[in-house]
Amino acid sequence: MELESKILGILGGGQLGRMSAMAAARLGIKTHIYCPEESCPASQVAAKTFTGAYEDKRKLKAFADSVDVISYEFENIPLETVHYLQQSKPVYPDDRLLEVAQDRGKEKKFLNDIGIPTVQWAVVNSAKELQNRVNDIGRSEYILKTTRFGYDGKGQASFRTGEDSKAKWKQLNSKEIIVEEKADFACEISVIIARDKLAQTAIYGPVLNEHHNHILAKSTIPAPIPDHTAAEARKLTEHLADAVDLIGVLTLEMFVTKDGRLLANEIAPRTHNSGHWTIDACTVSQFEQHVRAVCDMPIAPPGRHSDAVMTNLIGKDAKKLAPWLEMPRACLHLYGKDEIREGRKMGHATVLTPMTETLSLTK
Repeated sequence: MELESKILGILGGGQLGRMSAMAAARLGIKTHIYCPEESCPASQVAAKTFTGAYEDKRKLKAFADSVDVISYEFENIPLETVHYLQQSKPVYPDDRLLEVAQDRGKEKKFLNDIGIPTVQWAVVNSAKELQNRVNDIGRSEYILKTTRFGYDGKGQASFRTGEDSKAKWKQLNSKEIIVEEKADFACEISVIIARDKLAQTAIYGPVLNEHHNHILAKSTIPAPIPDHTAAEARKLTEHLADAVDLIGVLTLEMFVTKDGRLLANEIAPRTHNSGHWTIDACTVSQFEQHVRAVCDMPIAPPGRHSDAVMTNLIGKDAKKLAPWLEMPRACLHLYGKDEIREGRKMGHATVLTPMTETLSLTK
């Protein structure tokens, strides 16, 4: 008797795809990667890699024909690609969530429409309109973002009342941007949720996130915030997952304001950098939960057994591995990227503190 095994197709070949493929392998699930670049990190651990443009329907069809179900590891996959693939195989999370997450204006409107608060914001299409909306909102500091294709600080600029709106508009080089009031926040957190076809869920976090140069540098679990704030953050994330009928994993990034309010910042319709610690600090990681959900397996309890601090290894940090290799309870993960570039995530290290020790220290 042969054991039936699914093949999971993943659009995108970065580190998130790599870690998902490794989680799938633990469950006996093979992965096929589709990626425009050759020798991508995920291809090093996948059963098969298809290299081609996201618009190449011939190669996309061959990819779809080789798998049972499809997911994606980043949100900038063309929506048309997902629509095409959905004609052949199920894609999770589906195109509705992807469409919302790809456009910051649609994202903010969707969050507000389902009752999740954000900063004040507006979508603008010209420098003149930018100045008018700034006047309407009436704050002194703002963040300007392109509505699409921005990440790790790319496609963003700060703006203060009285600055030259035409110069800022030219700097962002986009036909449409979103202007947001700059949040007066105490910290940034994220909550990761996995949800399967039976609407069973597993939640990780809140996680405290620290950024350097707009790139996530460190994530700490548990986040040092009041219990009622943490509970509300989990409640908002679960509400979002239900509203989009999630199958898979999503992340809700939030600001905790100095007066204790929660303001949603962004949705990531996928596994997330702030959840890398789950590989080492939990019985079931965010990556395994995602594979379970999209491959029609039940979500499992996370089983967190340790507190954790996850540090991203960015750029030349990848040449300074000795401390991590020698540090007790440090778990080092490198992504197999050959070229070191400034701002490029090369790996991460997670330092664990078993929760039994945490409890004993508080007694």
